[in-house]
Amino acid sequence: MHDIRALRADPTAFDADLARRGMAPVSAQLLAWDEEKRQAQTQLQDKQTRSKTLAREIGTLKRTGGDTAGLEAEGTCLRMDMEGLKEKVDTLGNQTTTLLATLPNRLDATVPDGPDESANVVVHTWGTQPVFAFTPKQHFELGEALGQMDFATAAKLSGSRFVVLRGGLARLERALGQFMLDLHGTEHGYVEMQVPVLVNDDAMYGTDKLPKFADQSFRTEDGRWLVPTAEVPLTASVAGDIVDGAALPMRMTALSQCFRSEAGASGRDVRGMLRQHQFEKVEMVSVIAPEESDAEHERMTRCAEAVLEKLNIPYRRMLLCAGDTGFGAAKTFDLEAWLPGQDAWREISSCSNTRDFQARRMNARYRAQAGGNPAFVHTLNGSGLAVGRTLIAVMENYQNEDGSITVPEVLRPYMGGLARIA
Repeated sequence: MHDIRALRADPTAFDADLARRGMAPVSAQLLAWDEEKRQAQTQLQDKQTRSKTLAREIGTLKRTGGDTAGLEAEGTCLRMDMEGLKEKVDTLGNQTTTLLATLPNRLDATVPDGPDESANVVVHTWGTQPVFAFTPKQHFELGEALGQMDFATAAKLSGSRFVVLRGGLARLERALGQFMLDLHGTEHGYVEMQVPVLVNDDAMYGTDKLPKFADQSFRTEDGRWLVPTAEVPLTASVAGDIVDGAALPMRMTALSQCFRSEAGASGRDVRGMLRQHQFEKVEMVSVIAPEESDAEHERMTRCAEAVLEKLNIPYRRMLLCAGDTGFGAAKTFDLEAWLPGQDAWREISSCSNTRDFQARRMNARYRAQAGGNPAFVHTLNGSGLAVGRTLIAVMENYQNEDGSITVPEVLRPYMGGLARIA
């Protein structure tokens, strides 16, 4: 959500930020509604003042036996006028809020211009791409040949974009999630959480998933939502709160099932596990004082990179351009893992600084010192990592010519010492 006062202060800059995302200007409409609303509020306040004065005058006349008919008629007109003005103020306020709720976050000045992912910038690359003495296979070829990745049974149970994992691959996926949680909890200072995967409208709205992304999420018959990521319950856990400044930074992590309808993804990544309706992800969320959020963004991204480095998966960090930066983000780094079977880099993590965009929507604030005025916190979220996609990266980077998968050293304690899946 945006601060209307910032828009009033510099409408040209506001529209320029929207233009960078390929959107039309809206400041003229918003300011017109805002001015009309403020005029109506002033008129309402004047009439409320007159109404109070009138009540006193009528009371005085009644005590002295005077004629109050004229004043009472004026009071009736005032009440009708006030009702109309209240309705006008509410209507204009709702129109403004509704439009503001559909507008994306303002971009950080360091975000490069560009219409889509083709303009994203490589910040750095880590690791050495493996060289094979054979033609590397894609993950679904490996998994199906092992008899441990079953899309046909999943389709029978649930339809397309689901998978059933068996045996070693099922255990490897579980090991990856546990490894990530342990790393973030013990080395990176995140508090492990177990959160609901069903949330209400307020939690989705506060984390900018509603109204824009309603078609990309699943809703239950009782009106709750299956979370698209644990970002929603983790971030919304501070909704409506005034946090003690001494408690910041708050760093939380959770491994959860995630659910996405993949609306608009028809024909994209139809083979394999890259784009699923249900998947696991380890999420990192930080609630931070505003002056610390840029440094926290770098710290969070490094935490995600550390997972890939310990797994020895080659990756590159991308700074997303204006046209590819998500709705709620002011700035985003994506991590892309190297997939030898695809001969391509594919996203495995996205770390975003939303600044106070989400905090304003959910009224999450902090008090820096006793007696001080509360201010909005900054919130950040990042994948640390998408577990299914990390499974894909491990399978393709650690595959052997006979179709077996070598288990990375750091995961073997979670696999009972197993060194190879065959």
